[in-house]
Amino acid sequence: MSMVDITAKPKVYREATARGTLKLKSETIELIRKREVEKGDPFYAAKIAGMLAAKNTSSLIPLCHPLPLTNIRVDVGIVDGLVVEVEATVKTRAQTGVEMEALVATSVALLTIWDMTKKHEKDEKGQYPSTLIQNIHVTNKEKGKTDEQNRQKP
Repeated sequence: MSMVDITAKPKVYREATARGTLKLKSETIELIRKREVEKGDPFYAAKIAGMLAAKNTSSLIPLCHPLPLTNIRVDVGIVDGLVVEVEATVKTRAQTGVEMEALVATSVALLTIWDMTKKHEKDEKGQYPSTLIQNIHVTNKEKGKTDEQNRQKP
């Protein structure tokens, strides 16, 4: 077993965006909107957690190359009334892509929101029937030209 050998690959601009959702109860969404979640603002915490996760992807995913990330953006919002959506965009100039970093950022951001709100999601049996993390996927991937190719442009 070994990492993919990227030694001969040129460094180029790369960008990836991933998105995922978390379905919560309407009461939980209302607590988030009113900023009444006891642990603090789950959206703010999720953004920070997502950025930290992207930066640490190679420590979490075996055989994933450590990359010099140049930008990470994590956006969080409520869509369709009961659904929290996270979108993470990661950029680099490297020899391999940043899809894993975007996916890990999205996943950890969603898990952070879940951790901060799960207390409010329990039903009378102590279960979580409404909560569902899903649709974590890459929505965009870009690969630019090498620095040498960019210098040759008029």
